[in-house]
Amino acid sequence: MNFRDTPEEAAWREEVRRFIRENLPDELKPDYVPPRGHQDDGSPFQRGAAWREWNRRLAKKGWIAPAWPKEYGGAGMSVMQQFIMNEEFAEARAPRPGGIAVGFAGPTIITLGTEEQKKKYLPEILTGEVIWCQGYSEPGAGSDLASLQTRAVRDGDEYIINGQKIWTSGAHVAKWMILLARTDPNAPKHRGISYFIVDMKSPGITVRPLVNMADSHEFNEVFFDNVRVPRENLIGEENRGWYAAQTTLSFERSNIGSAVGQRQAVEDVIKFARETKDGKSTLDRTPSLRYELAERYIETGVATMLSYKIISIQAKEGVAPGHEASVAKLYGTELNQRIYRTAMKVLGLYGQLDRRMQRNEKVAHWLPLRGRIEYMYLRSVANTIEGGTSEIQRNIIATRGLGLPRD
Repeated sequence: MNFRDTPEEAAWREEVRRFIRENLPDELKPDYVPPRGHQDDGSPFQRGAAWREWNRRLAKKGWIAPAWPKEYGGAGMSVMQQFIMNEEFAEARAPRPGGIAVGFAGPTIITLGTEEQKKKYLPEILTGEVIWCQGYSEPGAGSDLASLQTRAVRDGDEYIINGQKIWTSGAHVAKWMILLARTDPNAPKHRGISYFIVDMKSPGITVRPLVNMADSHEFNEVFFDNVRVPRENLIGEENRGWYAAQTTLSFERSNIGSAVGQRQAVEDVIKFARETKDGKSTLDRTPSLRYELAERYIETGVATMLSYKIISIQAKEGVAPGHEASVAKLYGTELNQRIYRTAMKVLGLYGQLDRRMQRNEKVAHWLPLRGRIEYMYLRSVANTIEGGTSEIQRNIIATRGLGLPRD
């Protein structure tokens, strides 16, 4: 790994930094204090005027979809340009657009979609304001996704969808869904699955909220009752949806943003711990926390090195990360939980204060770190489940990385 920027990379890094300095709205800066009455349930789908303005500035720059080819409205960045951009956005704590629309739906449409589908869906994705959701997981098909049972039956120029999806992030605010449904129940489970685009306003769709233990509404369960989907919304070939679902363009997946965010979280907690209360800092009252915070800080450095390793593989070898991405995901999500357990120890009883207390001026001054620790402590529990459980990641590392037998 080369830790130094080339002259071209250094110039690009400065361009990104300058853009953030000159364009990031004050309301999105990390030191911004929301006014009284601000509503925030922790959901990543809350989007105010400042967020929309930031998105418009990114869209004008062409930075909504940095990995997409230029001919489809993307920035056509190299993996190293994407890495530097992600790193600088994370250092500035500036929000990055992305999600299902940019990361999954768009690349799949670019690769497998018809010209009509590209003209219809890609331009609005590039505005950064249209939310998509992903209809993959089901109550009986999570880690073993190929066991999904939601059915799509051909009826003339339409498909009739019946079934249920679960853990559907953003379904309550999404305009479109990318959906996997079984079109041939007699085929082996990895075959007979088709890939659809579904209008979330279609008759027969019911979205029911799933509120997580951090009291945030991100997930949903979605029910399909004779939902009709036009045949033109089929992506790729019928019964080849499993392979379509694996299709993405090669884009940077180092997870550097998470590693930087973890380091910043530890730095925030260290700063709080150094502040004195009654003439004595938290670290003076509980000396053992010094060692624990030092361990967490060192671990964030390890997470950063894992990200550098992945980007080095992509940049030098031109291949997508395999088991290395699983190593980074496993380590990073378990580290996230350790960070916020340590943070709760440092904050003590103050760690129980909820971020929504910012609305009350009488008690807001008692709220350390704007109440983020309480939320993240609860939210981090799900990190080792979502996006592939720790058990699944360990299996991938064992079989693909270490060459161990499956049984």
